Amino acid sequence: MHLLQSVILLGVLAVQALAQLSTYESFLQAASEWPPGPGAELVPQQPDDELTAMMAEIDPARIQAIITQLVAFGTRNTMSNQTDPLRGIGAARDWIASEMRTFAATSGGRMTVSVPSYLQTPSGSIIQNTVISNVVATLRGSTDPNRIYVVSGHYDSRVSSVTNFVDDSPGADDDASGVAVAMELARQSQASLSFSSDLTLVTPNNAGEEQGLFGSAFMAAGLKNMSADVQGMLNNDIVGSSTADDNTTDPFNIRMFTQGIPSTETLSEITSRVDIGAENDSPIRQLGRFVVEVASNAVTQMNVQMVYRPDRFLRGGDHLSFIDQGYPAVRFTEPHENFAHQHQDVRVVNGVQFGDLVEFCDFDFNARVARVNGVALWSLAQAPGTPKGLTMDTSVLTNNSTLKWTGDPKAAGYEVVWRASEGCVLDACDPGGQCDEYDRAAVEGQCAVWRTCGGRKWV
Repeated sequence: MHLLQSVILLGVLAVQALAQLSTYESFLQAASEWPPGPGAELVPQQPDDELTAMMAEIDPARIQAIITQLVAFGTRNTMSNQTDPLRGIGAARDWIASEMRTFAATSGGRMTVSVPSYLQTPSGSIIQNTVISNVVATLRGSTDPNRIYVVSGHYDSRVSSVTNFVDDSPGADDDASGVAVAMELARQSQASLSFSSDLTLVTPNNAGEEQGLFGSAFMAAGLKNMSADVQGMLNNDIVGSSTADDNTTDPFNIRMFTQGIPSTETLSEITSRVDIGAENDSPIRQLGRFVVEVASNAVTQMNVQMVYRPDRFLRGGDHLSFIDQGYPAVRFTEPHENFAHQHQDVRVVNGVQFGDLVEFCDFDFNARVARVNGVALWSLAQAPGTPKGLTMDTSVLTNNSTLKWTGDPKAAGYEVVWRASEGCVLDACDPGGQCDEYDRAAVEGQCAVWRTCGGRKWV
């Protein structure tokens, strides 16, 4: 009898424990969910028929032709020959400019091409006086031309020694692939009124990147000196291969590197940002979130993977030059790099081919990266500019937070979008209408941003 009673008692205790566990799990699930608030679930903006048709025009065969031609110049080291019509960076520069001018010739005067240059004296990896030349196509907007977006690649290349400007340096993936993106978008955008009706699109191909971002630093500083309103910069660097060093492939993902706190913020500005928990909400990160929202879809056939770092460890790119001038800029790079195929002398070691050769490129993947850039730029072009004068009033102890900004007469209205503070992407929105102030309860613990309607816009 005592044994039976013990068994019954243990059974009762087990049932009670299971009930308590179930209650605790229910509590954990409820605690992990933010309480309901105003607004609704944010539905990602989908490409319309016009954008779908435009992106279908981006051709892997043209991507391949551009990369193959750039490799054919032998070396594109920044210090290589600049006057030989067939070999060296000068030949590559002139060919890119000629192709861009062909695009401009059919633009009805909307696109211009320039080759801004300067003499760089010996500095760091530049070991001799060297002319640094960028090749820049500018598609000037008609109604809001001072609002600028930049999409770039760099056309110089390197081998194992960055100062070796004699030996072949094919640079197919790094970074003829990025140049191909910029050139394809320049060609495609000048043929579309959607790109030219409002903003100005600048598609530079920079030199001097491998030696220390010389070309992009020259360009970004020039734009800053002109007080240019660059509202976003997309850098494409090493975007031509979907194959990793273990031969696995990842053809439908692209990494996008996004710096957190801007390099130009003062200590006071950083302190203010940290005080409200906005370290993860810089204009750079918000540009990245916008790209994730609009460019991860069936038209691009790509998933944009947002990485919370300025770049890969021990590496850098032309986007950093723009960040250093206070402009929001991100970098696209393939998901799994093979370091045997970048920054290497062309050689075979133990049966392994080293060198950045055309044979290792995936032109369909490269074209999909171009579509990611194209969809993002087109989506930005459909809306008014980034809202200005954004503030959050935290001067009064209250459960409400008041958001304020300067109204834009071109905006049809505004929506406020937000995410849980530990979330990566924006997932809820409230169409605030045509206003320049928004009062929201319980904004603490969540991160809100403003966007203009009539074509969504990040900030």
